[in-house]
Amino acid sequence: MTDRVYNVLFLCTGNSARSILAESILNRLGAGRFKAYSAGSHPAGRVHPYAIDLLRRLNHPVDHLASKSWDVFAGEGAPQMDFVFTVCDNAAGEACPIWPGAPMRAHWPFRDPAAAEGTEAEKRQVFADVYGQIHNRAEIFVNLPMSALDNLSLQKRLDEMATSFPESA
Repeated sequence: MTDRVYNVLFLCTGNSARSILAESILNRLGAGRFKAYSAGSHPAGRVHPYAIDLLRRLNHPVDHLASKSWDVFAGEGAPQMDFVFTVCDNAAGEACPIWPGAPMRAHWPFRDPAAAEGTEAEKRQVFADVYGQIHNRAEIFVNLPMSALDNLSLQKRLDEMATSFPESA
C-alpha cells in the first residue's frame, strides 16, 4: 500500500453545486488516499443552499466549502493536481488553465441540480439524486488500483466511467 495522497480537482462553471458535492464526497470516501478540491470557471460566489443542507444532513463538514475560481489552483503555491474532472458540460468546453504537473483529465457530466425546476421538494430530490450519482462514480474511482495501472490504462478507465452512467448526463 502506498502512502501517496492524490489531489483531485472538480471543475464546474459556477462551483456552487455539483463540484462542491463531488469535493465533499471524495474527501469522505477517499480520506487518507485522496484530497479533493473544487472550483469554477465563473464561480457563483456562494455554495447553493440546497447543497449545503444536503451535505449537512449526510454529516459532511461544510464550513470550509466555498465557491471559488479555478485560478486559485492554477497559480504558484497551489497544490499540484493528479486528476482534474469537469462535472458539467459548460466547463468541459471551456479553455482551462494549464495545470502544473499535467494531471489526468476526464469529463464526468452530471445534471445541474441548481437548474432544477419544480417544487422545493422536487428540487431537493434532484440534489439528492445527483449526490447519489456522484457518490457511485467516486466510489468506483477510489477503488481503482492506482499503483497497479499505467497512465494509459488509468486514463481509459476514467474515460469509461464518463459513459458508464447514462443517468448522470
